[in-house]
Parts: sequence; structure tokens; C-alpha cells
Amino acid sequence: MRLDRFLSEMGKATRRETALAVRRGEITVNGAPADRPDLRIDENADAVVFRGERIFYKKTVWLMLNKPQGVICATEDARGQRTVLDLLPPEERRRGLFPCGRLDADTTGLLLLTDDGETAHRLLSPKYHADKVYEYRAARPVGEEDCLRAEQGIELSDGTVCLPARIERLTPLTGRITLREGKYHQIKRMFGAMDNRILSLRRVSFAGIELPPDLPEGAWRPLTDGELERLTSAAGRGKMHKK
Repeated sequence: MRLDRFLSEMGKATRRETALAVRRGEITVNGAPADRPDLRIDENADAVVFRGERIFYKKTVWLMLNKPQGVICATEDARGQRTVLDLLPPEERRRGLFPCGRLDADTTGLLLLTDDGETAHRLLSPKYHADKVYEYRAARPVGEEDCLRAEQGIELSDGTVCLPARIERLTPLTGRITLREGKYHQIKRMFGAMDNRILSLRRVSFAGIELPPDLPEGAWRPLTDGELERLTSAAGRGKMHKK
């Protein structure tokens, strides 16, 4: 792989910026200064140092974000509204990341960001049964009958029938709901079909990945090796590349 392509794919520099960094002596390969931006390197073996930082090759990226309220799940917004990518540093945004699934603007919690389109597609498909768990607060008490309706598959106002879901009541007004699909505003529409209303919603788990209690709203981190393996299993794929 060319050196300038390597740094571009890793989100560290554009090809033009790489050429300038080469002229300034800011890049070394295996300890020797790089003499041209199109230098051929082995991205998996050669030691590339850019402005004092060792850059490791990562074929795909998986991050978790604790999404705050009012931020939209999009890569950009024509109206200038803040998106989840605006919460990341420039080098991560350059990787072409996108949300794996979506949360409403007023829904908070766990969101995965990646540049791995194939695995993301699998995780969002009901075929692979990647559970999504949310904590909710409702406007009125949720009863046993509501739980049974959810387990049987609630029919929405437009005639759409949801896959069976599980509601775990923690108090009369709060609890957890587990879905295996992600229809538009699904939980809000399900509660509407039960003559109820969602007051707050927070995703705490997706495909076996749990939202860490010590990750503040608006903060992010790469997935761990163990979390990547759980995604591998949920998506029915072989071993995934590490971040």
C-alpha cells in the first residue's frame, strides 16, 4: 500500500498533507525518514511513525458512543443540527464512519459507529436476532397485559406487526424492553398502541455489547477485543479485524 493512502485511510492525513509532512521530515518508516509520499509499505508489518505517533493499520473501525439527547444519528445534516460524528475527533471522522442503526434525537445511550458496512447490515437484520435493550420511563403504569401483548407481537396503528419483544418491569412506570428489530420510532409507536406514552428512552445494550456505566454522555471509545468477538458472533461472521 502507498504511504499516503495508508495515512489517509487511517484518518491521519490527506494525500496532500502527507506530501507536506514528507518534505518536513515528519514521517518515518522502520526508523528511516520517508522520502516520498507514494512509498510502498507493508501496512501490516512496517512501523510507520507520523509526527511522533506510531500508526497501526486497522482494516475496520468499531466505536461505541454514549449518545446524548438532542444529537441526531446522521453523518451530516443540511440544517446544521449537531450529529453524532461531531462528537468525534477529526481523525476518526475522516475514516468515513456511520451509525450502526439509529436512535431518535431525544433517545440517549449506546450507539455503535463503524466503517464496516457488511457487518453493520447483518447486525441490523432481524435474521440475525441482534437484541437491542432499552430502559424506558412511561407516562402510565405498564401492566401484565401490556407485557403479554409485546411478547405476542404488537400491531401498530398502520397495521405493521412487530416481532415479539420482551418487557421487564422494574417499577410501574419504568423498565427494560428488548427488541430484535428497529422499525421507525418503534418503541414509541408500540407504547402508543398500548394507550401509553414514552417519556424517556435510553439504549443500554446492542448485540451483546453493554453500555459501560463509567462512559459519560457524549464520550466514546473503541470496542474491546471481547466486544468485537461478541459482534462477530451476533453477525454470524468470522473473526473481525481489530480497531
